[in-house]
Amino acid sequence: MSLFATGVTVLSVGGEHIHGMTANAFTSVSLDPPSVLCCVAHSAVMHKAITSAGHFGVSIMEAGQEGLARFFADKQRPLGPTQFTGVDWTPGPQTGAPLLNGSLAWLECELSAAYDVGDHAVFIGDVVGASRSDGEDGLLFFSGAFQRADSPSR
Repeated sequence: MSLFATGVTVLSVGGEHIHGMTANAFTSVSLDPPSVLCCVAHSAVMHKAITSAGHFGVSIMEAGQEGLARFFADKQRPLGPTQFTGVDWTPGPQTGAPLLNGSLAWLECELSAAYDVGDHAVFIGDVVGASRSDGEDGLLFFSGAFQRADSPSR
């Protein structure tokens, strides 16, 4: 699967179980109504956070945010509110989930379904809020490394 290029996101949950996690198992499910899915290991802190909160945020990472993507992928980082110290973020207006400033786009989702598949859960979220930045270049993960996805000339 390392030969399948994926976009990079940071999933987040605010409130009592505030948490962030880098994820590349993320995709659009439906445009009408808008919904997305993300896959999270049962053993991940994010699994309990999404299940408990019933909602989540998604920051679609810009090419220059590799450092943030690495930080939220690091299992040694502090947990709870401390992991957001020094991170530039804004609480989502619909869910309160931390949305990382400087990202290409942001989604806020209400959890509508969850399916256990092997060692992961597939979470389906109905999009309740979305916005985008003026950024153009995305962050990809391909062949075990972060890559830059340059936008086509406009």
